[in-house]
Amino acid sequence: MRILGINAVFHDPAAALVVDGRIVAAAEEERFSRRKHGKRPVPFSAWEQPELAAAWCLRHAGLTPADLDAVAYSYDPSLVDHALPGVDAKWEHLRTTFALRAPQFLRTALPGLDPEVVRFVPHHEAHAASAGLAGPLGDCAVLTLDGRGESTSALAGEYVDGQLRVHATQTLPHSLGLVYEDLTEHLGFHRSSDEYKVMALASYAKPTFLPDFAELVRSTGDGHVEVDPIDWQRWAPRRAPDAEIEEVHAQLAASVQARLEEVLLDLAGWLHRRTGRDRLAMAGGVALNCVANTRLAAAGPFREVWVQPAAGDAGTALGAALHVAAAHGEPIEPMTGADLGREWSDAEVEALLRTADVRYERPDDVADVAAEALARDEAVGWFQGRSEFGPRALGHRSLLAHPGHAANAERLNDIKGREQFRPVAPMTLAERAGELFSRGPLPSPYMLFVHDVAPDWQDRVPAAVHVDGTARPQTVDREREPLLARLLDRFHERTGLPTLVNTSFNTAGRPMVDSPVDALECFGSSAIDLLVLGPFAVRRHGGAR
Repeated sequence: MRILGINAVFHDPAAALVVDGRIVAAAEEERFSRRKHGKRPVPFSAWEQPELAAAWCLRHAGLTPADLDAVAYSYDPSLVDHALPGVDAKWEHLRTTFALRAPQFLRTALPGLDPEVVRFVPHHEAHAASAGLAGPLGDCAVLTLDGRGESTSALAGEYVDGQLRVHATQTLPHSLGLVYEDLTEHLGFHRSSDEYKVMALASYAKPTFLPDFAELVRSTGDGHVEVDPIDWQRWAPRRAPDAEIEEVHAQLAASVQARLEEVLLDLAGWLHRRTGRDRLAMAGGVALNCVANTRLAAAGPFREVWVQPAAGDAGTALGAALHVAAAHGEPIEPMTGADLGREWSDAEVEALLRTADVRYERPDDVADVAAEALARDEAVGWFQGRSEFGPRALGHRSLLAHPGHAANAERLNDIKGREQFRPVAPMTLAERAGELFSRGPLPSPYMLFVHDVAPDWQDRVPAAVHVDGTARPQTVDREREPLLARLLDRFHERTGLPTLVNTSFNTAGRPMVDSPVDALECFGSSAIDLLVLGPFAVRRHGGAR
């Protein structure tokens, strides 16, 4: 079957294509539209259809909309309960109406599509499939938690022979994800967007208010949670977006982070007892909390924990398509990497460089050139192969720097124009990672767990170390990423350091670069010293052409 998955309800519109159980392509609309999280300055921006991403997925596979056997839409409007406490009935009616009209909207966006092939997939079942079916674990327990779906905020179950068994769902308004979203907004950040900033901020303080949140946010022992109404002003004043962050804001972040981890452990413990499984797959926005993931992996009951790299709502496009494929009995091939987006041939990149009248060179070994620049303490924009699906830069659309200079964390944050409390991440060859990192699961190819940095390495790679002595590494497999491995080897030969610091190739408020044009624009407007586009190198002050 040829199945197009669509996410287009809350945020992060995305499309994915699955053909005969194999993941062919997946991309977020923001990478095409250049609107982060698919948001426009209009009331209904969160309901944007991923027109550009869907059209690209089909072109990539050489298909037309008429060739599709199914379109899987990751939201089922029939499951919405308009009478739930805390639910705005007017907005729910509009959202439901929008979802019901999705087949017609998609037919307009994708001429030739038969709207009768659209299938509605429950939101959390789509999340579950993105982890349990796309992941490498086979039969496993599955846990999905986020702000909300149709009328629920979580699902706990297991996959048996490719089919989902649901053991518990969490009914709204109780939601761990919404607690974190509300806190994000109270701290002056964008909800459903900046929750990762709160996670980073939590490392700067002690969980002073944890006893209070233990009373307000409770696990019930049966796979469910209860959340009482929270008056955030009780602990810290609401912060304006541009106001100074006070100690009490960090304490509040730390307290909620700690309680999230405790409740997650309780839920995982119940699910383990219920299923008897020793492997867990996770998705949903909460699963992007790498600090909580690490505590679960270290202190929880499961022998192995795998998290979908596109765990947020974008990933439900992929999960919805896989769900429909599995329902039709198709065997699913697990994903082998997050590089599921667009790519450009060398000829296409060179033609663009010539059209843009940019001075460039094509060295014998671009990895060696980049390693030399990094060893000289230059900042490098690195653009290679297919773009990543999900929020993490994994060596395809990355900004790189020398980890041995502590100032480079601040420098990369300055280049991106973002807050200085934000960490940058080390990229390390998988066979060397055990020397540098402990506590978290290794290998860690998707940057979804934090690890303690070994004491004898903390002074050697200070730019990679967060304030609490941890790092969120990406481990690089030589066979799967030979060019990236060669870059790390060449840098190690020059410096004795087997790691680089990596952050996403973008500036604040903008999506990660996706096309060579995006990369050139970001390079031209920021203090990046060297841009590597495929086999080509573009220097800040020009070079051979």
